Amino acid sequence: MQYKLSRMNAVQSPIIPVVGELIKNSPGTISLGQGVVHYNPPPESIELLPKFLAEPTNNLYKAVTGIPELIAALTAKLSTFNSIEINNQNCIVVTAGSNMGFMNAILAITSPGDEIILNTPYYFNHEMAITMAACHPVLVKTDENYQLIPDAIQAAITPKTRAVVTISPNNPTGVVYSEAALKQVNQICRECGIYHISDEAYEYFTYDRVKHISPGAFSGSSEYTISLYSLSKAYGFASWRIGYMVIPQHLLNAVKKVQDTILICPPVVSQYAALGALQAKEDYLRDNIKTIAQTRQIVIDALNQLQGLCTITPAHGAFYFFLKVHTQIDAFELVKRLIHEYQVAVIPGTTFGIEDGCYLRVAYGALKQETAKTGIERLVKGIKSIIF
Repeated sequence: MQYKLSRMNAVQSPIIPVVGELIKNSPGTISLGQGVVHYNPPPESIELLPKFLAEPTNNLYKAVTGIPELIAALTAKLSTFNSIEINNQNCIVVTAGSNMGFMNAILAITSPGDEIILNTPYYFNHEMAITMAACHPVLVKTDENYQLIPDAIQAAITPKTRAVVTISPNNPTGVVYSEAALKQVNQICRECGIYHISDEAYEYFTYDRVKHISPGAFSGSSEYTISLYSLSKAYGFASWRIGYMVIPQHLLNAVKKVQDTILICPPVVSQYAALGALQAKEDYLRDNIKTIAQTRQIVIDALNQLQGLCTITPAHGAFYFFLKVHTQIDAFELVKRLIHEYQVAVIPGTTFGIEDGCYLRVAYGALKQETAKTGIERLVKGIKSIIF
């Protein structure tokens, strides 16, 4: 019997499992592919779990939006770190990771056929979520340094546009958007009556004295700004699946409908662990991010050997570099050759919406320094040998 194709046929397949299978078939490969950190959650996360186990009612469903203790801790963190005050115009919703927060937002603000503006290169799960919701991603190019072009964003807005998405620090490029550019985009959204979705999963990962900016802190922005956060990166929480969103109060009912249907409530055990993570000593984040900054310098020193073969755009955030390789070779073919011939894996730029040219995302957060050094040396050697 011939079955009718579903909407999922229009959605790209996630690239990480595909590259993972190639790695599996090439033992000894070092992955510069997946965007996670190499360190574990703070001990305070585990220390709070007995408190979860001691309360029998924790086996029952809890509040759709998150347990009150975690909401209170996040309220304090948002005020201190992001300069976002929770008031009667906005609220926090705890989610099973920030990807879920993005899906919640898209379903809450759109109808089928609506448009969402993504700046390219985009984060592939954002493009996938928009397509799943039967909406249309409208792609707007960034400049030669992957910085926002507010005039191009404004020109792309139509009567069907519902939101502009920004990611800073950025995945996949590692760039950090300036306060001026973010303010300009936020103001455009305000004037056009659309939402500004700000993905800030990498908020703690900035270098060279570059400061993270949260658009949700701009004066008067709480009614139309949706801010997305994650514990997966900074706190090593990838499998615990805890993120959170700050949304305008008028979207709460819609978001609760989505979350109650898909999740009912965020995993309570993970929420307790998250509460513990937020109580970690200051040196936990400081020391781990300092180590990643040192790894970043190792990567920069190695990539500088590729000047002339690649364009290496400065990146002051997250734990990525996005290379433009000066070759006619297809990006995915190059990835396959690097894995098979040089035992190093990266992610092709095509999965981030870049079809014109050969681009590679290099991720360095998941590896300890010695392994990262070996991996980046293999990448440099491979690109030199294949391209030169």
